[in-house]
Amino acid sequence: MGDWRFAEDDPAEDLAQLYFFSMKKCQPDGEVEFVVTVKEYVDRNRQHMKFFAQADKQVNQKVAAFTPFGWGETVLAALSECLKTIRRYPYDGEKG
Repeated sequence: MGDWRFAEDDPAEDLAQLYFFSMKKCQPDGEVEFVVTVKEYVDRNRQHMKFFAQADKQVNQKVAAFTPFGWGETVLAALSECLKTIRRYPYDGEKG
C-alpha cells in the first residue's frame, strides 16, 4: 500500500493515482495513437470500481461515437478491457 493513500481526508474526494499508457492502432489510412489513463482509487469509487481506464479519443465516430473505457480489480484488467474496445471499433478521425 502506497503512502499516497493517506493524503485523502474525505472518501468523497475520490483520490486516485494515475497510470498512463500509449498504444498505436494500425488502420488502412495510418496509425492513430491512443493514450489511456488508468485511475487507482484509494477506496472504491461511487460505482464500486477499484481501477478505471479511459482513452483520450473516441472511436466509432461515423455510427455511434463513444470513448473506450474499462474497469476491474487490477490495472491489467481495466487496461485490457479498454484496449480491447479500442481494437474492436474503427477510429474515424476528429469531427470538424
